Amino acid sequence: MSPAPSKYSMYQVHLLKSQKNNSLYIGYTKDIKQRLEKHNAGLVEYIRKYLPWTLIYYESFISLEDAKKREKSLKYFGKAYSQLKNRISSSLKKVEPCSVVLRDE
Repeated sequence: MSPAPSKYSMYQVHLLKSQKNNSLYIGYTKDIKQRLEKHNAGLVEYIRKYLPWTLIYYESFISLEDAKKREKSLKYFGKAYSQLKNRISSSLKKVEPCSVVLRDE
C-alpha cells in the first residue's frame, strides 16, 4: 500500500504514560508533537497532575472520524484497550523518561 498523499492531514490516536504514577492517557490530535508539548507544559488541566508524560504508542488516520472512533473504542470498550495493552506490553514496561523523541520532518 502506498503512503497517503501529502495533501491529506493525518490524525493520531495516541497513548501516553505518566512518568509520575504510570497511568495511561488516550487521546487524538492533528499534531502529536505539539500535543505532547502542551501536555508536558501543564496546559491540559485534566492530566496536569500526572506530569511528565511519555509517548508510548500512536496510530495515524487520514479521517478525523476514524481517529475519533478508534479513540472511543480504546477509551470505552475494554476489549480493544486490553488487546492494545497486550500487544505493546513490552513497550509499556521499558519506557524510560525522555526515551521517546519527536522530530519535525
